[in-house]
Amino acid sequence: MFGTNVGIGSQGILMDGTPEQKRDILPRVASGELIMSFALTEPDAGSDAASLKTRADLDGDHYVLNGTKRYITNAPRAGAFTLMARTGGPGAAGVSSFIVPANLPGITLGKTDKKMGQRGTKTCDVILDNVRVPAANIIGGVPGQGFKTAMKVLDRGRLHISAVSCGMAQRILEEATAYAGERKQFGKAIGEFQLIQAMLADSQAELLAGWALVQDVAKRFDAKPAHVSDPEVSMRVSCAKFFCTEMVGRVADRGVQVHGGAGYINEYPVERFYRDVRLLRLYEGTTQIQQLIIGRELLRA
Repeated sequence: MFGTNVGIGSQGILMDGTPEQKRDILPRVASGELIMSFALTEPDAGSDAASLKTRADLDGDHYVLNGTKRYITNAPRAGAFTLMARTGGPGAAGVSSFIVPANLPGITLGKTDKKMGQRGTKTCDVILDNVRVPAANIIGGVPGQGFKTAMKVLDRGRLHISAVSCGMAQRILEEATAYAGERKQFGKAIGEFQLIQAMLADSQAELLAGWALVQDVAKRFDAKPAHVSDPEVSMRVSCAKFFCTEMVGRVADRGVQVHGGAGYINEYPVERFYRDVRLLRLYEGTTQIQQLIIGRELLRA
């Protein structure tokens, strides 16, 4: 909930917003008074975000929005959305980013999604039916820049998820190591068996590699101006998201394995982590999308 609010929910305003938009929104986000959502995904536009269909038609000094957004994190709690809609023709160039207050007439929410994991965060559809939004609510005040804004926001979000993956991997490894030291079979702690040690060792090595990658990419990300998109940095962000989210999936699987049958019971934390980490390889760009970004940038360079 926090990561979405101060991350993808509001970063578009921080990066590309007008001075007025920043003054109005960001202090309230930072204080927790305002919870924001990032509304990009649609029923027919997930990985292919540039194909979104939500329309924003100009009517005087307002835009009229119609469409449906899907799997929107924080939507049931949100006070406003960073929402992408089509103000122009097809493709990325026709997309604009809007600040959409959640209490505007014409906005309804679908039922809360029942998820495999990450149940502490609420997601649902956001349905827009002739929602009138002031033209001044376009982020940056310029139509047609919304897709660029969304991609810059996702770069930072992917780096955030990479760090989250390392934190979760550390917790899982701590749980597995503690259990291996306590659980006894064949007259001794299972941690004394080399095959158990091998699973712990693999997890430790991968975790340290992932964390080193996150720190390196974070320094490069911070070294560039926040409003600038750098293909080289974006490629490295994708490497971090790809490696770290896949890494924590393997660590979680080993964590369950070290626990044996107990790992499948929700009395132990690894069962929850096993479910929670699965989503990290999907949202804010699937592993396969990260591979495409990396491959294309290598060929371009």
